[in-house]
Amino acid sequence: HGPGVTPRLSVPPRYRRERALALRSSSSALYNNLAVLCPPARPPRAFGAVHGTTLSLLGPEGPPRQLPARGGCSALSTPLLTQAAWCELPARVLLVLTSQRGVQMYEADGSTLVFWHALDILEHPAAHSVFARGISAAGERFICVGTSSGAVLVFDIPPKGTNVTLSEVLEQHRDPITDIAAEQGQAPEGAGDLVTADDSGTLCLWSTGEEFTLLGKIPGSGCTCSSVALWNGIVAAGYGNGQIRLWEAGTGQLRAQVSAHARWIYALDLAPLTGKLLSGAEDSFVHVWKLSRDPDTDDVEIQHCHTECVTDTQVCGARFCDPAGDTFAVTGYDLSEILCYGPA
Repeated sequence: HGPGVTPRLSVPPRYRRERALALRSSSSALYNNLAVLCPPARPPRAFGAVHGTTLSLLGPEGPPRQLPARGGCSALSTPLLTQAAWCELPARVLLVLTSQRGVQMYEADGSTLVFWHALDILEHPAAHSVFARGISAAGERFICVGTSSGAVLVFDIPPKGTNVTLSEVLEQHRDPITDIAAEQGQAPEGAGDLVTADDSGTLCLWSTGEEFTLLGKIPGSGCTCSSVALWNGIVAAGYGNGQIRLWEAGTGQLRAQVSAHARWIYALDLAPLTGKLLSGAEDSFVHVWKLSRDPDTDDVEIQHCHTECVTDTQVCGARFCDPAGDTFAVTGYDLSEILCYGPA
């Protein structure tokens, strides 16, 4: 075990599989390929998973709906989607899709396109694929989206209507953005409230506001960071080598690391009320962990709580379905359903 890891004696399982929601098509092998819209203290309102050029949307009732990628010049050139996520801001909730052509923002139910931002394809040499990836709400009124050039686009979202503007472009990363996460708890003084991650494993920590300020950079070690979460000043990062590392957001110091999976981690998610962390990987395993900070020593700890195996499946999406982390859902490459787990 690495520093800060508490080994666990065998405990009864905390979760069990409750149901499977049928998708129209399977999930693509993309990082963080599961979106869940879960209002506080209520069951999830909707799920989404990307397959190729479309997003499968599952609402509380009715059949699944398909949202296509925009921006293709013809039926033959429909761009591939790379991710989808609901962004919950105080004034409104938007469903954001990223693709090889740009960024699509919809009203939460996917009924109305609010905004379309096309990526600048022409500047890039043909050898480099162009795409947007990494989606997060930030601050009170911003949505951040990463790009394959390493730039992070900051969109200013009005409380209603379609007047979305690109307010800032953050240019600190040199490699394609993989994931973006906002603080889900209380940021300690000076720790910032947004983290961006890229293909080289580099992490940047930002303070959001009218202008975003770079507070620190954690250099990558050449191993992709596929997914990040931020809770009470702790950055949890999942890597291609199967490790989860916990960094101090304020100082960039490594506080704990654990060899969580045997293969590439595809998804992390965090339950803000409890500090539970969910990880899913290519090795077919989903783990639930518990993050904590010792009030006396300020040590950061990660404790293993539960393991679930999705047999013969590369897990590509894993998300909690409630703020306490009592329920979660999982998608897998080539799996035509979303698996839902609840308390055992």
